[in-house]
Amino acid sequence: MAITYEPIATSTLGTAAASITFSSIASSWTDIRVVISAVAVDANSAAITLEFNGDAAGNYSNTNVEGNGTAASSGSTTNISGIYSASTAQNAANGMFFVEANIFSYAGSKNKTVLIASSDDANGTGIVSRIAGLWRNTAAINSIKINKAFGGNFGVGTTATLYGIKNF
Repeated sequence: MAITYEPIATSTLGTAAASITFSSIASSWTDIRVVISAVAVDANSAAITLEFNGDAAGNYSNTNVEGNGTAASSGSTTNISGIYSASTAQNAANGMFFVEANIFSYAGSKNKTVLIASSDDANGTGIVSRIAGLWRNTAAINSIKINKAFGGNFGVGTTATLYGIKNF
């Protein structure tokens, strides 16, 4: 069975911004993936949140595992306003962070599951994390808002790409 993996949309920031939005997402694919290569310009965390279809209510849950080369931690949260990508403890001023979010059966009629891989670098220190997220909503996802979590902005040059994955 062949798999098609193709870019749907890309956004590269020419000015700092607190969020990036992909809207009018067609239901043509089986799954979708968001890949973000972000520039951090402030002392806020290198975390993002994913918000679907404008839903900023407490309809999301996260379970995470992360490590920084010295220590590991895990946790879970429920009834939050978006799926978080990384630790709030990482100070990423002038650093880079990379996030891949796979959203399964995004157009299906069941609650939506997301698997996120996140890597953060803050001038030689960093954190890697894996997150399983859930959006407790059965609506098809037609928009994704990527927010810089905990305030601040994504820096100039931050790039986000939305890919469609289709089995046929």
